[in-house]
Amino acid sequence: MAKNFDTPDEDMTVTITLDDDTEITCEVVTILNVEDKDYIVVLPTNTNGRFDEDEVWIYGYSENPDDPDEEPELIYIEDEDEYEKVADAFDEYLDALEFDDDED
Repeated sequence: MAKNFDTPDEDMTVTITLDDDTEITCEVVTILNVEDKDYIVVLPTNTNGRFDEDEVWIYGYSENPDDPDEEPELIYIEDEDEYEKVADAFDEYLDALEFDDDED
């Protein structure tokens, strides 16, 4: 899986290369810290090039603290329990966003 981070003026995106060499552009939704590990939540584009709001992908996320210019690494989460913890944290993140919107 190759990563390519772009930083356009509006939103941060990442290009993920799948096992079959298909490249998918994803919008970065958020970066979460769960049990002292960082995770990235991305929103992939569908076949029409539009972001598919019904699906998010979650990966482990790592940056090299010694080289801030180095491309961050996305790590596939193989452990089901770990994935569930991060998914729960993302649900809490979404709940907090809804709460903030309700107060405005």
